[in-house]
Amino acid sequence: MTVIYVDTLFLLNALVDYLLLLAAARLAGEPLRRLRFALGAVLGGLYAVALFLPGLGFLAHPLCRAAAALLMMVVSYGGSRRLLRQGLLFVALTCAFGGGVVAIGLMGGRGLSLGNGVFYSALDLKMVLLSAAGCYLILTLVFRRIGRHTAAGGELARARLTLEGREVVLTALVDTGNTLTDPVSGRPAMVVEGEAAAGLFPLDHRPGRTDLDDPAGALERLGTGEWRRRLRLLPYRAVGVERGLLLAVWTDSLELNGRDCGPVLAALSPTPVSDGGGYRALIGPMEELE
Repeated sequence: MTVIYVDTLFLLNALVDYLLLLAAARLAGEPLRRLRFALGAVLGGLYAVALFLPGLGFLAHPLCRAAAALLMMVVSYGGSRRLLRQGLLFVALTCAFGGGVVAIGLMGGRGLSLGNGVFYSALDLKMVLLSAAGCYLILTLVFRRIGRHTAAGGELARARLTLEGREVVLTALVDTGNTLTDPVSGRPAMVVEGEAAAGLFPLDHRPGRTDLDDPAGALERLGTGEWRRRLRLLPYRAVGVERGLLLAVWTDSLELNGRDCGPVLAALSPTPVSDGGGYRALIGPMEELE
């Protein structure tokens, strides 16, 4: 008879769920909200324990499993513009991981097993923790290597924006999927983190966080005098956002890696554009700025 310890069962499944949630977010290119992932993983661990408790066998029903997975994904990824994409990646990774565990079991491995739809191990708690730490380290190194953008590869560029004698210098990602343009001139627009662009504005016209979250209200408040021709609203579409608006400002010039690209419309993002902070702006292919 197999003896299953509740503490090991909970911890093992919570750790596996956390790693899978983290991996799905990295693959989707989303910010890593580790606290939310941890909460989702705790729910997964509690569900795994509940499956083995007397009188709760109904939780093994496919509909209950689907509901538990959906709740875990909403807790972990809720509010993301790519919730569906992250959810599908999480399910795919879970299936792949489960298949790998079954394959190892068929080959005679005894470290990790899959039963009743959850993971358990005959290893002691110390070995489970050490194994999980090793898996996390390997996973982090692999995804950092895969997702790394480099200046040598032409993906990252040094950008210098100027506006009435003020300037900011930041790292921009040259993103071929960025098709945001000024609807009037048709020129590509640059997406810049609002905080990173703060140095372009005088203190009395510097957009704050509430302005970035409410671009229409910000335009009414800040778009006065000479700034009326500078500030505008830029419509955009993204996954999960059918119709959105960003506060944007016409800059005097943009330099990318020392090359003058002329004036450019900089759309101010209220959220970070990079999960790891490796860049703070997005720009389309540089050829389109000529």
